[in-house]
Amino acid sequence: MPRKQVGQLGFEDGLVAQRRGRQRDDLEAIAGLIDWAGIEAVLAPVVSRARKGEPSWPVIILFKALLLQRWHDLSDEALEANLFDRLSFQRFCGLSLGDDAPDHSTIWRFREKLAKAGLMEKLFDQLQRQLDVKGVLVKRGTLIDASLIKACARRPKMGEGKTSPHDPDARFGANNERRRFEFGYKGHIAVDEGSMLVRSQKLTPANIQEIDVAASLVSGDESIVLADRGYDGARLRHHLAARGIGNGVMKRSQKDKPLTPEEAARNHWLAPRRRKVEAVFGTLKRIYRMSRMRYFNQARNALAFGLAMFAFNLRRLDRLTAS
Repeated sequence: MPRKQVGQLGFEDGLVAQRRGRQRDDLEAIAGLIDWAGIEAVLAPVVSRARKGEPSWPVIILFKALLLQRWHDLSDEALEANLFDRLSFQRFCGLSLGDDAPDHSTIWRFREKLAKAGLMEKLFDQLQRQLDVKGVLVKRGTLIDASLIKACARRPKMGEGKTSPHDPDARFGANNERRRFEFGYKGHIAVDEGSMLVRSQKLTPANIQEIDVAASLVSGDESIVLADRGYDGARLRHHLAARGIGNGVMKRSQKDKPLTPEEAARNHWLAPRRRKVEAVFGTLKRIYRMSRMRYFNQARNALAFGLAMFAFNLRRLDRLTAS
């Protein structure tokens, strides 16, 4: 299938470049932070069809458009309009003034294919390799945590069962802070303690326990893993010990076995150190509007969650390299 020829700069682009203000262009800075060719290689299996009979859009342009959508909380229609009007959006995606912009239906089709292809984990792994090469990952410790995210579908009422016909993948999960059950999903993340970059991420139905996902979040090259009481279990302890990784998981008391003074003191020491991971979820829900899911199945929501974490890392990397 022929691809659209885009990004060929003309005379008008040169004039606009000369008129840029002295203020720092964050998107332009972010665009230069990573090797997008590596990201494009991962996206190669996804074919981005345009309107019938038209050449296809380069997948990297559409992927960058999805990042802009996460950063600016835009609908597909609003994203199309901004890609056509905003010079910063065009430059970030690699479009020139003479290029058309992807329409909202093209963006929707690409996102659907990307979700079905399940490439978000590979894209995140590619980003992690690039972050590792840049030397920005401190690897002193990994902070792991999980947070409930409400489903887009209405919460089932008593007597309606535990699932929703509109979102069959969502489940009920215990919200210990509010002492109630929430209906939706659970986002799991592992954060590099020194840089606060997200190293791994996963989205599951809300009824999946943290301890069941914990081992898959551990990279294996960190000095210690820090987590709250929900991760206190033999499986994770054995997983860390087998890899020579320090155990910074807070101890959980049991009915017949309360914490010893030493264990309580250890928890008190670990709490502020591991709590920093909660700021990432705060940013995810406040800035990226992910206190509630946007879609009605796990594949679409997992892509949205992964894109938000990918976008978060690029913003965080920009701050680290700018400071």
